[in-house]
Amino acid sequence: MNNLLLSLICLAMTLGLYYANKRLYRRFHKLPLMPLVLTPVLLVLMLVVGHISYQNYMGESHWLLWLLGPATVAFAVPVYDNLSIIRRHWMSLSAGVITATVVAVTSSVWLARLFMLPDEIQRSLAVRSVTTPFALAAARPLGGQPNLVALFVVVTGVFGMAVGDMLFLRLSIQAGMAKGAGFGAASHGAGTARSWELGPQEGVIASLVMMLSGILMVLIAPLVAWMMF
Repeated sequence: MNNLLLSLICLAMTLGLYYANKRLYRRFHKLPLMPLVLTPVLLVLMLVVGHISYQNYMGESHWLLWLLGPATVAFAVPVYDNLSIIRRHWMSLSAGVITATVVAVTSSVWLARLFMLPDEIQRSLAVRSVTTPFALAAARPLGGQPNLVALFVVVTGVFGMAVGDMLFLRLSIQAGMAKGAGFGAASHGAGTARSWELGPQEGVIASLVMMLSGILMVLIAPLVAWMMF
């Protein structure tokens, strides 16, 4: 089987598994069945069992990664439709975005150094809390490895989405805006998707915080590289 045909089969399998997983999740609303959790596990098993290399898998599936950019930009539409919320809370949102970005970067790097992880992993972990298109752009001046960055971003998003509701319950956080801001800042795209399930206000705030955090991370990446590496 030539590489092009194999890549096309992998692309079809990815789309098919994701579509089937979404239908399954709608019927059985359980965390292990979430498309962002179950589909990657099944795809990894498919690659391992089928002895398919990562290069062959990404040959045609890289278009799915490219679509992350337009998908992220699309979050701006509901944000524009709810500008009144932003005008009322711009100061708290700005302070939250700055604080969340600084805490995410410093805690990731310092913990990585505490466990004596390699420098490449430290640099890749620094951008784990922003959505993939922004993380990949910010990783360049930091010297992060794109494949590691993508992995850390996905793991961060899924984990944050999985434990977010429990943390809000434990901390007695009930305000919709606070939940949206927390999901958007800590678990970017996955958290934003969860926020839209909670309600429109949560989704709008999560979308805004996710985009602002990503933009801020890209802008300060050279400064982070100079100060921490």
